Amino acid sequence: MIPKAETDYLFDLADDTLADMMVFAKRVARALEQHVACARIGVAVIGLEVPHAHIHLVPINGIHDLDFSRERVSVSADEMEQLATLIKATLAQ
Repeated sequence: MIPKAETDYLFDLADDTLADMMVFAKRVARALEQHVACARIGVAVIGLEVPHAHIHLVPINGIHDLDFSRERVSVSADEMEQLATLIKATLAQ
C-alpha cells in the first residue's frame, strides 16, 4: 500500500491512510512469517532515514534484532527477489 500523497512523517498521515498502512503491514507480516524462519515480525517506525512515511517489518528472534546500528544480515538480490515473489503470491491468495 503506497499512499498517493507524499508525507514525511507517519503521524501526519490522515487517520484512514495510517490505518490502511497498518492493516497492509499486518498482511505482509503474516506472509513474511510463512516464508522466513523467525520468532516474530518486528515493527519499527523511525522516520529519519528517508523523507517519507514508512513502516519497517523485520523478521526477529530477539529484541536486539531491531537494533538498526547492528550489522545488516547479508541477503543476495536473488534471495530478496525470491522472497518478494513468495510474499506477493501469498498476498494474492
